[in-house]
Amino acid sequence: MQRFKAASLVRNGLHSCRLLSHCRGLCSLPDHALNDDLDHQVLVEGKAWSRTAILNRPSALNALTTAMNSHNEYTGARLQKLYKSWEDNPDIGFIVMKGSGKAFCAGGDVVSLYHMINKGKIEECKQFFSTLYPFMYMVGTCLKPHVAILNGITMGGGAGVSIPGTFRIATDKTVFATPETLIGFHPDAGASFYLSHLPGHLGEFVALTGERLNGLDMIASGLATHYLHSSRLPLIEEELGKIVTDDPSVIEASLDKYGELVYPDETSVLHRIELVDKCFSHDTVEEIIDALECEAGRTNDAWCTSTLKRLKEVSPLSLKVALRSIREGRFQTLDQCLVREYRMSLQGITKQGVRARVVEKDFAPKWDPPSVEQVSSDMVDQYFSPLSEFEPDLELPTELREAFT
Repeated sequence: MQRFKAASLVRNGLHSCRLLSHCRGLCSLPDHALNDDLDHQVLVEGKAWSRTAILNRPSALNALTTAMNSHNEYTGARLQKLYKSWEDNPDIGFIVMKGSGKAFCAGGDVVSLYHMINKGKIEECKQFFSTLYPFMYMVGTCLKPHVAILNGITMGGGAGVSIPGTFRIATDKTVFATPETLIGFHPDAGASFYLSHLPGHLGEFVALTGERLNGLDMIASGLATHYLHSSRLPLIEEELGKIVTDDPSVIEASLDKYGELVYPDETSVLHRIELVDKCFSHDTVEEIIDALECEAGRTNDAWCTSTLKRLKEVSPLSLKVALRSIREGRFQTLDQCLVREYRMSLQGITKQGVRARVVEKDFAPKWDPPSVEQVSSDMVDQYFSPLSEFEPDLELPTELREAFT
């Protein structure tokens, strides 16, 4: 079998624990979505030489739940157990992941996390992240080829469980984003690793603004490895179901056979990559905003104006935290990024964005501090500082599974 080389917690109670308003997909989940059968939120489909993990919460856009199933497992733990058994099985050559319904995965169930924090269930929040992040590392160091079918919404944690893998199929229905700054969090789930490796400073743009990319953007930027129209997905799934191999080159050849040669449409941010680099290459958020304002004044470019508007809507603190995270991620391995992001997640950021955008939906968060100029270096440093001596860092099996750079 071919092995791949893949690419002071909660300070002073709930108020200063400002923890984990995890945005992921910014999806407001209906009440019935929270009552899904927990034991069927990950389905398994067996083929000749592969296994498919199906994220199965379609009514919640397949958001990764904070609730446990009857075996006291979070979704991350359930997926880890499945993937470990498949890696150990010599009769399984490769692994596929897809979602049910109109989404691949909208990320973590941010509304449930919000309510857990309000109820003081901090340990449960920690366990959610401490089981999910290791699974993301498992995908990135999977011992067998991994194919993710990103048909539909793919945001936050949904990207975290797919982008590190071997192959990523985007379609005309794919919608990708890391919208964490919109709710006062930081792009996590490995985002500081894969965003920092996008062309130029596209990663900074995506991380800070939370803007969406479509399937064409994903293939052009390298987030996806293949693109095909969603109407052709049954063909590729049928093909994958017949393959008897553990050779990634054979799988790649099959994907290439159905893949389409496409280019970003005329509205794509990738056609503005020089402008993105010019503005988002600066060292500080203030300088990035100044550069955009200068360009907007000089050219009257609507894109500059809309980007400025977005940056002024999101959390000022999150902007500075996200920028530093992407910059550090550019020089770190996947495991180093995940360990740091776990630490940052536990250090926490305000719940205001979750309340304003996905709970009460008044879209009027009261950010603290309210402006970028009022965000001090100490405030940012807090999220990158070590956890308390009583709080262990995230443990990943780096000695057994080599991280990619």
